Amino acid sequence: MKKLATYYVFSNANTPLAKVYKPIPELNDGEILVNIRYTTLCGSDLHTYCGLRNEPCPTILGHEIVGVIEEISATHSGTDVEGNQLQAGDLVTWTVFASDPNTASYQPEIPQKNERLYKYGHRQITEHDDLHGGLATHIILRPHTCIRVLPKEISLGVAATINCAIATSAGALRLAHTITEKNVHVAGIGLLGLVTIAMCKELGAKNIIASDVNPARLAMAKRFGASHIINLRDTADSHILQDITIDRFIDMSGSPDAMELGIETLGLHGRAVLVGAVFNQRETRIDAEKVIRKMLSIKGLHNYNYTDFSTAVDFIIDNWRKYPFESLIEREFPLTEVNSAIDYAINHKPIRAGLYIQPSTEQI
Repeated sequence: MKKLATYYVFSNANTPLAKVYKPIPELNDGEILVNIRYTTLCGSDLHTYCGLRNEPCPTILGHEIVGVIEEISATHSGTDVEGNQLQAGDLVTWTVFASDPNTASYQPEIPQKNERLYKYGHRQITEHDDLHGGLATHIILRPHTCIRVLPKEISLGVAATINCAIATSAGALRLAHTITEKNVHVAGIGLLGLVTIAMCKELGAKNIIASDVNPARLAMAKRFGASHIINLRDTADSHILQDITIDRFIDMSGSPDAMELGIETLGLHGRAVLVGAVFNQRETRIDAEKVIRKMLSIKGLHNYNYTDFSTAVDFIIDNWRKYPFESLIEREFPLTEVNSAIDYAINHKPIRAGLYIQPSTEQI
């Protein structure tokens, strides 16, 4: 008897996902079969669904995933990146990509930019390549995927976000360098911004300024450790960026207006890290003379590296109860209601909508 996997196929923008049953194949060398327990809908999933970004189709969306090991290939090392023994029943998280270190273009600092990158939730379904997205009952982890074992008591919704938003925030702070006793301005208070604020709080930032145009999101920022909030539509708040010398600016909004303001108000030898601008928009204008005279550094980050991923795992293990991360999964749906979950996320714009998956027992 072969066990069946279920997945939901995205083929065209603004079209309901189609349910597919598939016998689970035998594992190839170095692979691990994971029973998915929870997937959250990231903004990039919704952008793809709405036709704002292109993915090779048909595909299985979803890359913020957590699950339980069901089977391990005999040729897998049998350990996670920390050297912990892997076994069936372990709750695990993993990087959104598998990056082969044996390729000519591989660079350890940016494995996410390697050639022939295998990216979960972003691949075309083919006859010999599927079970690679989160809107499914199972996923097969390919060789060169960085895996970490998680404590079984951790919230599944929070754990699902580790390998996207949490790890990206960790990467942004790595590029920002020292945070302790620095004044940090975080623009864009979605999940990335809230995580970044909490990380800055744990790293001992002196002041953490959160800016956005949404009052409800700014109120959330205070709960995650922001010392000051700025509503960018309220000129009365603008004095904060003049009263405090800003050492670090981290943009999670992607807004040219926000990026221009953040860089403009950096102090001497300040650092800016730009993360949010991953969609088409007007060009961002920067005053080069001020960059030079203030000796500013401006960095861009797309995705994250393996070190960032492990930093994110450690941060969530230590802090998921300390900050209200569970409240950010604003509504949950069973996987069978995936189309309703997508409609809800598009229309209500929660921080995250979550999909829980019951262990599958279907066989043929």
